[in-house]
Amino acid sequence: MNKILSNLFEHKSLSRDEARDVMLNIADGKYNNNQLSAFMTVYLMRSITPEELTGFRDAILQRRVIVDLGEAAHDAIDIVGTGGDGKNTFNISTASCFVVAGAGRKVVKHGNYGSSSVSGASNVLEQHGVKFTSDPDNLRRSLEESGVAFLHAPFFSPALKSVGPVRRSLRMRTFFNMLGPLVNPTMPRNQLLGVYNLKLMRLYRYIAQNEGINCTIVHSLDGYDEISLTSPFKVADNKNEYLLSPAHLGMSVVTEEDLYGGDTVEEASRVFDDVLSGKASEGKKNCVIANAAFALHTLEPNLTIADALKQARESLESGAAMDSFKKFVEISK
Repeated sequence: MNKILSNLFEHKSLSRDEARDVMLNIADGKYNNNQLSAFMTVYLMRSITPEELTGFRDAILQRRVIVDLGEAAHDAIDIVGTGGDGKNTFNISTASCFVVAGAGRKVVKHGNYGSSSVSGASNVLEQHGVKFTSDPDNLRRSLEESGVAFLHAPFFSPALKSVGPVRRSLRMRTFFNMLGPLVNPTMPRNQLLGVYNLKLMRLYRYIAQNEGINCTIVHSLDGYDEISLTSPFKVADNKNEYLLSPAHLGMSVVTEEDLYGGDTVEEASRVFDDVLSGKASEGKKNCVIANAAFALHTLEPNLTIADALKQARESLESGAAMDSFKKFVEISK
């Protein structure tokens, strides 16, 4: 690792194979926490290359715990943000998963504890009594009956587990934030991915096109890794790239304060419940509806955005999204 660090400090980059080998060594616990911290810090000082990110992804998927979720997962989608935007929002992508499930689609969500924010997907689900599992029968039942299967990243990706303490001690985004959305162990064909800057949007789009992933990537221009409705936002899929505003969706601009997730997991959990039960502010609900709508559009490109928004709103306001979540919790306890 010392030689690798010396090369990286001299602004050299890793080839795809070299990056894969480093990540395999990380997964095998061959580096100490100080070396890992230094390695992560390099990528805070310079951009990661497509070859490096793809090599890291190769290693994590090579060592992943493979899980077969059956026919129900064939057309499922993962809805995930990179995190690391520093906004500490409530769990928008996780809430969007249950809105999409409430609209009759399947979601295989890959998530983890928050490392650069108070509440990641795993935090808010655990707060509701969810017990994480890698048992394929339980996961298949959850997917078939609630519409959502949740894959807690450390159970499926040893490398992500081994760096958890270092990531939490750094309390800032690292390149592992970039990797999380790329290493869902089921390798879903469909994905709605939120990123915290435009450079990362271009990087993910390049990887999605090369790897054959049907991926819609979103970024709000004021720095959110989702459709926040606080500003205009960029949308890129495998064919097009375009700029939209809240007005294009028939929605009002949302304030940054309205999306704040709170200072504790308990607060974030209460906000999450308020959104799915319809008690939250219009801004919070619209934010989740907007993200869910673009997930629906990703699954069905012939579905107009207007119709996707209508389906997402109906899922939330009819209680179908909350019913999906309640069933998910019941199965997962």
